[in-house]
Amino acid sequence: MNFFILGNNPALSVAEISAIYSGNKTGEFLQPDVFLLEEEIDSKALIKRLGGTIKIGKILKSIPREDKEEIKKELFNIIENKSKNSEGKFKFGISCHGKCGIQSREVGIDIKKRLKDSGASIRFVISKEKTLSSVVITQNKLDTKGIEVVLILKGKDVLIGYTEAVQDFKGLSFRDYGRPARDDHSGMIPPKLAQIMLNLSGKIEKDATILDPFCGSGTFLMEAALMGVKNVIGSDASSKAIADSEVNMEWAANKLQIANCKLQIFKSSATEISNHLDRKTIDAVVTEPFLGPQRGKPEAVKVIKELNKLYSDSLEEFAKVLKKDGVVVMIWPVLIRGDRKFFMNPELDRFKIQRILPHIKGLDTTERGSLIYGREGQKVHREIVILKK
Repeated sequence: MNFFILGNNPALSVAEISAIYSGNKTGEFLQPDVFLLEEEIDSKALIKRLGGTIKIGKILKSIPREDKEEIKKELFNIIENKSKNSEGKFKFGISCHGKCGIQSREVGIDIKKRLKDSGASIRFVISKEKTLSSVVITQNKLDTKGIEVVLILKGKDVLIGYTEAVQDFKGLSFRDYGRPARDDHSGMIPPKLAQIMLNLSGKIEKDATILDPFCGSGTFLMEAALMGVKNVIGSDASSKAIADSEVNMEWAANKLQIANCKLQIFKSSATEISNHLDRKTIDAVVTEPFLGPQRGKPEAVKVIKELNKLYSDSLEEFAKVLKKDGVVVMIWPVLIRGDRKFFMNPELDRFKIQRILPHIKGLDTTERGSLIYGREGQKVHREIVILKK
């Protein structure tokens, strides 16, 4: 059994995992941030692909929560066995998800003392929080040369396991802030969210063709290429966006060693995309279109009306270039005005909204099957929608 420690939007994180494993029905969500999945996986490879997962690990044992001594004994055995094969000072940490019935700091100190008394060179890594962050784990190399033991409350039992892989926060930050061309005025989609949306398409295969017709500074193009997609196409009505995407993709090819990717970038409005591409050649359109004015206080009803027209016309074009089983993963803005929320409703003559998340206890979608991505205080939230022909 594998555990996934989820990011800030658990529903979206689970949707991404489920999309990769075709809606695997064995998954179980444990509030607020743990997902369990019975599946053969390569944690080190998978964590590089997932945008919504912070840690992946393996469950070793389940012990009744009341049996505190057995839990402590199991923790000691796991850490002792791992430390025997280490060179130099061995580091370990303990993270608890839920009220697992023990004080992890006290237990960790006791384990450290017992191992030191037996002659081991050992360090207990602690944090102000109940769980160790990916930063702490990486800095202390707990996922490579040490161990993070994880306790997860599940009903009346405590699951005990260890972390195999953590999210590459340095790499994500480098791809976001290190690229040469950024457009903070128009806003840029975070690489994590781009990864999630690409995975939600279910089309991330080497021979797939992925299109972003509002490519901006090229985030979707970059992440698709890093995932190994062979054919990546970007377009935009803005000359600056095209220039930014070209510069960023050249930078990515050199700095991130992207190889064997056939890249095509050209200037075009999304409402005219079929004039530039052959029909029924695209596997997936994955995009964040223009979300409306980002400055001032524009009238919500007017903005929604204008965007509905743009999105409706664009979707009509997407239908022309998509293959028969093609899919669109698209962001629609949700405008926040005080206590009111204004949603998009473009015409969907050629498409049908797909439920983004399997029916999993503890998680739900909007009434139309989408998910909302946003933080409190933001004027515009992102509604992530999956459309199929």
